[in-house]
Amino acid sequence: MATLQAPTVPKAPPGMAAGLWRKFWRNYYVQRLIKGIVTVFVVTTLTFFLVRLMPSNPLEVYIQAQLSQGIPLADAQAMAAAIYRVDLSKPIYVQYVEYLAGLVQGDFGRSIASVGTPVSSIVLRFLPWTLFVVSVSLIVSFTVGVLLGTLMAYRRESWFDHILSAFASIMSAIPNYVVGMLIIVYFGLRLKLFNYSEIRGSLTPGMVPGFNLKFFADALYHASLPIITYVLTTIGSWMLTMKSSTLSTLGEDYVTVARARGLTDSRIQMAYVGRNAVLPLFTQLAISIGMVVGGSTLIETIFTYQGIGHQLSSALITRDYPVMQAVFIIICASVVAANFLADALYGWLDPRIRTGGR
Repeated sequence: MATLQAPTVPKAPPGMAAGLWRKFWRNYYVQRLIKGIVTVFVVTTLTFFLVRLMPSNPLEVYIQAQLSQGIPLADAQAMAAAIYRVDLSKPIYVQYVEYLAGLVQGDFGRSIASVGTPVSSIVLRFLPWTLFVVSVSLIVSFTVGVLLGTLMAYRRESWFDHILSAFASIMSAIPNYVVGMLIIVYFGLRLKLFNYSEIRGSLTPGMVPGFNLKFFADALYHASLPIITYVLTTIGSWMLTMKSSTLSTLGEDYVTVARARGLTDSRIQMAYVGRNAVLPLFTQLAISIGMVVGGSTLIETIFTYQGIGHQLSSALITRDYPVMQAVFIIICASVVAANFLADALYGWLDPRIRTGGR
């Protein structure tokens, strides 16, 4: 009896694998992802070396205090290494390799100022508060700014346009920390519209976090001033950018053709004008996400809001290297991730970007 044999799978042509490999590396999203990874690596390396150029650190302060009490230098260094679990006497390249090895495993090290506390626990504790304020403020400012900018473009040269254009220009020129201090001094201390001592911090003392209305209301109450500050100082740029983009889009030929075809104004505004006019704002929105996270240091310090920016401010004062490095990496990663998302959305909305104009 003849035995049945499994059918042989035909081999791929020799050039097919190479072609698929070239096509993979030329992929729009793969190239953006590789650039993002390289950017994070470069920023991580620069941050590691730059923060060590800053004068003084908690270990040196501790060692000097022990030396002033007559303790020998070797014993003081051993005590500092045992307490802080950091040995800054190692060669810088050894510290760098050990730091990268820890990052690969998700270990940011241990805080120097908060002895023995893992940096990852500090980040997980305070980062959600910053993300909450940033996300709410950006959603509100972007949505309202785009809507007002569109109305300004359709009602250009009217009193509505002139008033909102002046407001947007003024608010875009004022730094956010100036607006924050004005809110505290004028509305809080002078007009007494709110009690500044009660609204400080991220939660009322004794409030237990949980998925209930009382917790969310308390969190929103304490985050209201930073959110208002962010919205006031960012909404102007969205309004002016959307107005300019809408006016430019209204002059395009395809809008004229759409009107000649008898399409309704609402369909033209949504399908033709709105979709194309909002494209330039995606990159700006992505950059704003990272910049707001990095710029939260001053705002959170002013309002004593316990977010990651406030922790960065404290780390800069105490020279807490691991915390500083972790926050800088988070800021860089947030900018890179947001830009990658913006590129993906931009390529989806406008395929010419993804295909290189082909």
